[in-house]
Amino acid sequence: QLHLVESGGGSVQPGGSLRLSCTISGVTSTWYAIGWFRQAPGKEREGVSCIASSDGSTYYEETARGRFTISKDNAKNTVYLQMNSLKPEDTAVYYCAAYLFGGAGPLRVDLYDYWGQGTQVTVSS
Repeated sequence: QLHLVESGGGSVQPGGSLRLSCTISGVTSTWYAIGWFRQAPGKEREGVSCIASSDGSTYYEETARGRFTISKDNAKNTVYLQMNSLKPEDTAVYYCAAYLFGGAGPLRVDLYDYWGQGTQVTVSS
């Protein structure tokens, strides 16, 4: 059973930065993708970015391009999301999720098999 735990959320002023971490355990395959999603109050969950375990290829949705960077540390079984130039509209609960046998590409909630519990990110002055 694959298990994901997010950390690193918090409150930050507009223009600030945060780094989220997603620690993965129980994975037995080397072919999967880890995606970051977010959900703001009253809105649907939306994709942010993902990274493929096999070759490290990445994909960013439009809202994340140029501001967010996804990376992974295989030794620590951890995927990071570095978020810079944060805006109030980035406020949401951020989730990481695993897509077994998937790669990096447009993020669809229904493709992801396992989810973390989420971490709150609040951007406010």
